Amino acid sequence: MAARILHRLRHALAGEGGREERARGSSEAEDFPESSELEDDTEGLSTRLSGTLSFTSHEEEEEEEEEEEEGAGEELGEPQQPTGAAAGAEDGGRCWGRCQGGPGRPPGQQHPGGDPRDECGPAAERPGGSLLTRQLQELWRKSRGSLAPQRLLFEVTSASVVSERSSKYVLYTIYLIRSGRFDKAPAAIARRYSDFERLNRRLRCRFGCDMAGITFPRKRLRRNFTAETIAKRSRAFEQFLSHLHSIAEIRRSPEFLEFFFLQDLRAAQRLTCTGMYREALATWANAYRLQDRLGVCGSGRFLLTLAGLAVCHQELDELGEAHGCCEQALQLLEAQGSHPLLGPFLQAHVHLAWKVGKDKRRSEARLQDLREAGPPLQQQPTLKECLIKEPLE
Repeated sequence: MAARILHRLRHALAGEGGREERARGSSEAEDFPESSELEDDTEGLSTRLSGTLSFTSHEEEEEEEEEEEEGAGEELGEPQQPTGAAAGAEDGGRCWGRCQGGPGRPPGQQHPGGDPRDECGPAAERPGGSLLTRQLQELWRKSRGSLAPQRLLFEVTSASVVSERSSKYVLYTIYLIRSGRFDKAPAAIARRYSDFERLNRRLRCRFGCDMAGITFPRKRLRRNFTAETIAKRSRAFEQFLSHLHSIAEIRRSPEFLEFFFLQDLRAAQRLTCTGMYREALATWANAYRLQDRLGVCGSGRFLLTLAGLAVCHQELDELGEAHGCCEQALQLLEAQGSHPLLGPFLQAHVHLAWKVGKDKRRSEARLQDLREAGPPLQQQPTLKECLIKEPLE
């Protein structure tokens, strides 16, 4: 009897425990979704990842994305993707999911985002998939420290209508700019249509073959002073000068070079002769910049420009600047045994060096050599006299 009661008691306790376990299991099932729901959510995440491109240039973030994609594939029970050359045929490394084209896209079609890495080409076959990005970054780092090649640009900055007693014309202001460098004091010229036309005619007489393919804006019988005509001619003159400068024989010709600085040299010479040294100094300085931009710093015209700068600086009591101009001229004359301006520059340099307290022994020695080899220095003109008497044709 006692054994039967004990058996029933154990059976009842066991039944209550089973019901509690079943109740606990049902509550846990309500708190946590089924594994099928987890798999569905993971599949949706996998689809979203396969159609999403990363627009980043950091290699670390790209590697993290690769690890996340590989981890997602393992959670979904997908087989591990091969690496190396085989990856290009089956998966392509980072092209996992993208090679499928995404939802609604055929294989090999680029993602609508437009990223070139979305295509499964040769770059995708390489492991890592970020080789192109690394190459571009390295190229960018190298190019930051390199200088862009310089070239001379011609820009018409303004055009004004000038009315004189018997004529009316448009005066175009052209700046000579070297690309890749900031000019604090740019070189500028002011020319009218007849100046361009004269240059075109002289160059066609001498360089007929080279000028055959270069067009020149035609002269109009009327409407020459409208804004539209002036704007079109401004652009045409810029292209005209750029074409001329691109031909080596033309840009080194006296006709082309004198178009830019001969007028300034004549004006500076007249101002110097009349004693207007401050105005002449500005004109000499602009002629200096023009010849420097055009790359003719070793010509006779450039030596004459240095002489004008030295004389004007000296007359304005700017002895240090005058001494520097004489030194630059003597460096250019170093390789020449004789030159009409060598003696005058040496005399001026010795005088200015004594004034500013600079070394003058080398110039004195060169003067002594000239005295022994040629006529007495007393018969040679001064630098100012040479400057005034120099014909500028």
